Amino acid sequence: MSSGQQTTGGAAPGVPRAPAPDLGAETGTRARVARLILEQGPITASTLGERLGLTPAAIRRHLDNLMGEGLVEARDARPLGRRGRGRPARVFAITEAGRDAFVHGYDDLASSALRFLAERAGPGAVTEFARRQVAELEERYRPLLEGVPPQQRVRRLAEALSNDGYAAAADRAPAPGGGQQLCQHHCPVGHVAAEFPELCEAEVEAFARLLGTPVRRLATIAHGDGVCTTHVTPSEPAGAAEGAEDSTNESGRLSPGGSA
Repeated sequence: MSSGQQTTGGAAPGVPRAPAPDLGAETGTRARVARLILEQGPITASTLGERLGLTPAAIRRHLDNLMGEGLVEARDARPLGRRGRGRPARVFAITEAGRDAFVHGYDDLASSALRFLAERAGPGAVTEFARRQVAELEERYRPLLEGVPPQQRVRRLAEALSNDGYAAAADRAPAPGGGQQLCQHHCPVGHVAAEFPELCEAEVEAFARLLGTPVRRLATIAHGDGVCTTHVTPSEPAGAAEGAEDSTNESGRLSPGGSA
């Protein structure tokens, strides 16, 4: 299904959604701007310009067009420390409509099928289905993580997820507590998971098995958050991973399609 055929969220079950804004063939500068905001946002205009090699005037023009179509929204950046005087920095984030333009899947059909399954076979059947779907993903990812040092597994998992369309990145978790965070900026089944959280729960269970350490989901796109965030408990004592390379994923490119 092309991006112009996708549907936007928020409709009642069984009610067709309005067509999402078309991003064309996802080529050209405007689509590159939208994709980078999806993968790295919220992000400033200056950072967008630097990453894409665009002048301030050019990046502003594309941002204005994207905001005019409802694909992107501007927000005040959250200060990391004490905020000084002056206006807060502005960052740009993908909207729900913008996210829909990148969604790959027949959300309404999938939701209807799972609803039917739950009615006929009970909620346990949905859980079993979710775990079976994630098992395929887990089987493909396991060889990629075998033999990888524990402190580098989150980054490797983020790379694998990005190749499947999740625009994932790994980073150190904010202190205190330590550990790492796995952030997924895109969820191909976000609308379905909003109604059936069993999909998210099965995914988290698979992450824990793949990483060999407890994980905890902190935020989800399905519940209206801007990103799915999973905290990964340190698998080694504090300080043991000091030599680990910074794990921010720079290769979070979306590939066509995405794994459910």
